[in-house]
Amino acid sequence: MFDEIRFNKIDRLPKYVFAVVNDLKMAERRAGADVIDFSMGNPDGSAFKPVIEKLVESARKPHTHGYSASKGIYKLRLAICNWYLKKYEVVLDPETEAVATMGSKEGYVHLVQAITNPGDVAIVPDPTYPIHSYAFVLAGGNVQKMKLTFDEQTFAVDEDKFIEDLEYALKDTVPKPKYLVVNFPHNPTTATVTLNFYKRLVEIAKRERFYIISDIAYADITFDGYKTPSILQVEGAKDVAVESFTMSKSYNMAGWRVGFIVGNKKLVGALQKIKSWLDYGMFTPIQVAATVGIDDYTHLVDEIVIPKYQKRRDVMIEAFKSAGWDLGKPNASMFIWAKIPEIAKDMGSLEFSKELLLKAQVAVSPGIGFGKYGDEYVRIALIENEKRIRQAAKNIKKFLNELKKQKEDTK
Repeated sequence: MFDEIRFNKIDRLPKYVFAVVNDLKMAERRAGADVIDFSMGNPDGSAFKPVIEKLVESARKPHTHGYSASKGIYKLRLAICNWYLKKYEVVLDPETEAVATMGSKEGYVHLVQAITNPGDVAIVPDPTYPIHSYAFVLAGGNVQKMKLTFDEQTFAVDEDKFIEDLEYALKDTVPKPKYLVVNFPHNPTTATVTLNFYKRLVEIAKRERFYIISDIAYADITFDGYKTPSILQVEGAKDVAVESFTMSKSYNMAGWRVGFIVGNKKLVGALQKIKSWLDYGMFTPIQVAATVGIDDYTHLVDEIVIPKYQKRRDVMIEAFKSAGWDLGKPNASMFIWAKIPEIAKDMGSLEFSKELLLKAQVAVSPGIGFGKYGDEYVRIALIENEKRIRQAAKNIKKFLNELKKQKEDTK
């Protein structure tokens, strides 16, 4: 009898592609294999020492162990507003234009839950970080995918093509889209945009009456002179846009779950209201420590985190090229979006990822997990040290040579 009961929201979710690779990875490790893991954007360093010390200090105070504020303590909301002021010269009201969330993923999902009516349509570029699409699915909305076009060497978004495709999607989609999701530096592709791109988006959003949700989780991690713009730098952007940021990546605080949504008062207010019903906020000592981190230790991002990822990027590009796998050179984020080597192109990203794991003991994320336009690629996270990267390249070279020999033998 209970087999007939359906959970419609869950039924709309596909099988999580990354679970296939993760299960294989764990099985290999249990069997004793030394898997070099580039599959998840999970920073390998610890949070900055002064931030940890502040967490411990705050946790020793009995009054910090009660319920906290669902929208975040005032000082943390003020800290993110000050961060925007210093980094982008953007003025935000910590009471009405900022929410501290349990990571940007939780904030994004709860925002979408709060603002989506059944049948609402969101335009989401493809490939995409999966929750950017499926948050709307879980909220009863629908998603219109739009191919993300970018330069394969520099990873600069083709902004004219994006605007052209957006204009077409706005005219061709029924009902008319209510939201546009943008995420630059982009996960998974690492693609980047200019401030002028956001100016054009804001202009279109005001004309066509839709909201923009911008995710800049990787804003701090940039190389070679590139600086991530914020949509909120555009005059009038707060009329149509909100933006999310997280301390997970650039502050090595992924497990701490500290994120933010800022911008448009109506959307931020909706998020504040739904969170007041659903949670009591983060553990207060985490918020206190996060406040200190974002107020006083942003310089450590530049001194410690960015050089680490830039060095790993450069080592990986050089080592993988020697192995027979040419990679483009991203100027932001902690990933490389890598086209599958020509010899393995016919496999598709999932099969290639499985073979790479089983034959070379190297784990990557299959591009198909990020959308249909990702199937010729895999995402490689820069979360292993340089020695491990070079070892991975040796394993990959052997794997590709063996694959080439197999294909020659079957001709």
